[in-house]
Amino acid sequence: MDRVPPHLAVTGAAMDMRVPKRRGPLLARIAAGVLLAAAGAYAAWHFMPRGLQVAAQDVRLAAVEQGVFLDDIVVRASAEPLNSVILDSVESGRVEEVFARDGALVKKGQLLFRLSNPQRNLELLARQAEHAQQISNLSNLRVAQEAGRTDHQRRLSDLEFSLAQAEKQHARNARLAAQGFISTVGLEESADKLAQQRRAAGEERASSDTEARVRRDALAQMETAIKGLQSGLLLVNATVDALAVRAPVDGRLTGFRLQIGETVKTDQHIGRIDDPDRFKLAALVDEFYLNRVAVGRHASVRQGDQTYAADVSTIYPQIKEGRFTLEMVFTKGQPAVLSPGQSLDAQVTLGEPGKALLLPNGAYLNETGGAWVFVLGRDGQSVTRRAVRSGRRSNSQVEILSGLAPGEQVIVSSYAAFEKTERLQLTK
Repeated sequence: MDRVPPHLAVTGAAMDMRVPKRRGPLLARIAAGVLLAAAGAYAAWHFMPRGLQVAAQDVRLAAVEQGVFLDDIVVRASAEPLNSVILDSVESGRVEEVFARDGALVKKGQLLFRLSNPQRNLELLARQAEHAQQISNLSNLRVAQEAGRTDHQRRLSDLEFSLAQAEKQHARNARLAAQGFISTVGLEESADKLAQQRRAAGEERASSDTEARVRRDALAQMETAIKGLQSGLLLVNATVDALAVRAPVDGRLTGFRLQIGETVKTDQHIGRIDDPDRFKLAALVDEFYLNRVAVGRHASVRQGDQTYAADVSTIYPQIKEGRFTLEMVFTKGQPAVLSPGQSLDAQVTLGEPGKALLLPNGAYLNETGGAWVFVLGRDGQSVTRRAVRSGRRSNSQVEILSGLAPGEQVIVSSYAAFEKTERLQLTK
């Protein structure tokens, strides 16, 4: 086989050539895909509901209206006795007898129950014995002092008699000495004896006066001590008397549940005595109204078809569970039939009526505090959250100061289910 020279061999290399890539159709397909995706996203955004979907039947709408704001609130009040006297035990002991029953009408001084306390009886006996002993001591002191006074008086009488005799003797001796019948020495002796009698009488008088003063002081101290014992005895007597408990005032006995044999402690609450004819009203009010209600505000109370005037008499500003307590008293008569604990509706006036932009009071205020609301859009479906500024409130109305216009629709039902949402979409 003949060999072909290398420079004449056929390799096919001359047939290969670079073909340029065609990019146009690929770019067109990519661009078309992007346009289709954008169109799909726009269509989905356009036709998809905006915000959290909420069924329209699950919310309550109300229109913002221009009207008259009635500045009052309606509260549920309970009747309480106007005057009550608390019964607390001032002594401890065992209940021996019970003479009254809960709910009974009692008179002042009427015996309610009686306690027994042997310790108090022993104290009374001890004080009585001590008092009797001190009285006996006082009597003995007076007898002893009288005996001492009599003895001093007898000695003083003897000394005064001796002094009188000495004075007479000295006078006779002086006359005799002047006539020369008695010596000078004899006259001096009678003079010395007279001086001695005078000193003895003076000392006895001074001693008698001092002893009399001491006796008076001792008697005064003893009488003061006896008066103290008498006061203590009266106190012990009072504690024993307090074992028989009597009604301090007329009224109806309430909360009285004592049983015979029960042990009562000092300061234990026994019950109370209520005024059965006159009543006041107590109501729990939302703390929002604490700065707007004041003593003297007028109120009206309805029972059946009758309305009764009342005034706010007392406000207790302590807040408990978001509410404070106020009390009202009737000013022009009260219901003929009223019982403690009975509930009545009372309308309390907070201020004068005035024109305002209004929304109904509703559950939404519990979540927003009147700082924002959900407002329905013009399309009747989209709902947006909007900040507002609210003012006064009543049981049925809220004053809107800014943020809303008349005619706008606002959700006034509870926001608890969508409180943290910014937008809603109402669905049918």
